[in-house]
Amino acid sequence: MSKVYGSAAEALEGVLTDGMLIAAGGFGLCGIPENLIAAIRESGVKGLAVASNNAGVDDFGLGLLLQTKQVKKMISSYVGENDLFMQQYLSGELELEFNPQGTLAERLRAGGAGVPGFYTKTGVGTVIAEGKEHKDFDGETYILERGIRADLAIVKAWKADTQGNLVYRKTARNFNPECAMSGRVTVAEVEEIVEVGELDPNAIHTPGIFVQRLIQGEHEKRIEKRTLSAA
Repeated sequence: MSKVYGSAAEALEGVLTDGMLIAAGGFGLCGIPENLIAAIRESGVKGLAVASNNAGVDDFGLGLLLQTKQVKKMISSYVGENDLFMQQYLSGELELEFNPQGTLAERLRAGGAGVPGFYTKTGVGTVIAEGKEHKDFDGETYILERGIRADLAIVKAWKADTQGNLVYRKTARNFNPECAMSGRVTVAEVEEIVEVGELDPNAIHTPGIFVQRLIQGEHEKRIEKRTLSAA
């Protein structure tokens, strides 16, 4: 059965449900699955929990799902560029589970690797550690973090072959591979799809076994913060 679908809406058909947990790849505005996010918005699905490094900006990325109040909870490490996120959080409309950035990446990777939990020193002695199991190893205190196994993972890659093997480019390699692993169903959008055998096996970042559905899309390469120096 072909993994390649004609559109984002087709690739998500039969997958989306209210209240599901979605892992969304990307780092800032780089490498975000914007076509799939737009299709989720159009679907009207609601009550979502979303695990993502960031929450997009007010008018792009996951910020589009905040506009329509389809997201009930964010599991994130950085949300500083989104005023709408701040407003919804402070008003009690949006639940937030903050994670140190490395912890979030490892929670996603662990979920995909079948590891239900792991101990880390990061966050010990802070609000991050509240309510979590503490354990001492070799005289140091660690806290238990749970792996994330998402109902759906949406990721963006540079290239894919028709079997779903993915190659990411530069900054887009942050969080996308971990998100792809974590999904019970993973849908990838890419800039180019090639035939099996055309990708260098040594360059593949996510094996196709982790990817169930695939689309090719147009992508807007936004710059989150543009800094210019005087000539």
